[in-house]
Amino acid sequence: MSVRMLAGVSLLLLLPLVGCTGDAPSPSESAAEHDSTEHASAADNETSSSDSTGVQEAPPAPPDSATQDRFADVMSNARTENLHTESLGRIMQALGQQFMGAPYLEHTLDTTPTERLVTRLDGFDCVTFVEAMLAMGRGVSERDYSFDGYAERLQAQRYRGDAETSYCARLHYFSEWIADNQRRGVVRDVTADLGGERIDRTLTFMSEHRDAYDRFATNDSLYACIQDMEANLQAQDHAWHVIPEDEIGTVANQIETGDIIGLATDIAGLDIAHTGLAFRDDDGQLGLLHASLSGEVVVSPDIQQYVQQIDHQIGIVVARPVAP
Repeated sequence: MSVRMLAGVSLLLLLPLVGCTGDAPSPSESAAEHDSTEHASAADNETSSSDSTGVQEAPPAPPDSATQDRFADVMSNARTENLHTESLGRIMQALGQQFMGAPYLEHTLDTTPTERLVTRLDGFDCVTFVEAMLAMGRGVSERDYSFDGYAERLQAQRYRGDAETSYCARLHYFSEWIADNQRRGVVRDVTADLGGERIDRTLTFMSEHRDAYDRFATNDSLYACIQDMEANLQAQDHAWHVIPEDEIGTVANQIETGDIIGLATDIAGLDIAHTGLAFRDDDGQLGLLHASLSGEVVVSPDIQQYVQQIDHQIGIVVARPVAP
């Protein structure tokens, strides 16, 4: 779904794209570092002529038994702990902690030649981790512990305006993911309320690094729809706000457990390079619970320090999950 992040070799916790020197990524590097655009980077060429424009809806990829068993275990724990009595953010943190150590996986949304809803829980990239915890958390808050309900919420979050499941309808840029889910009452962007500064940037990373995306590298129809998507964002005055990295600590007490955190980047044409959940430890310290390029789901104990140590990151955006 989104234009996944760009992080360098020395940036173990970010994407496989940009180098640690702070230089802009080359086209050959770009897809790899797009952690937040895992939804945008594809592993297979689009081979079905009926899906060549990216608009054909395909049935969800059936969950394997391991996914179903893992989901059942997590929901059983949620019922036992009466998690539905907690705030949605606390529910999401508690669910996320159950996946600590789950492996970081790339290209999980692009393993089939046509777009299908992927629901796997055996590993995540940074965005699919956030999506899964939000979709499961919203279900727990309503006491809907069904896998079908989880899949329906996941699809609604991942694709633009409840559109069909297609590559072009997938929310590749995470700033648009936030905006689209805010329009439907799933999250609320509170970055400006926390003093975030407005950022005006044209999002063109995907189209400018076409060769890095196997799905549309040689598919002109899909490439055209990506160009149209980017043009539509520009026409909509798709501006967003960022809390500068040096000011994160000053607003930390206003960030709530389970808030969705996006790490904004200064890489040309890109918006957000990594995502995770605001994590509060027993002492109240604000950390980041995320699927890290270090290899697994972890908690980085200090968000400001984490952002400051990574090249190209300029601050954070904060989206608050809204209970159904």
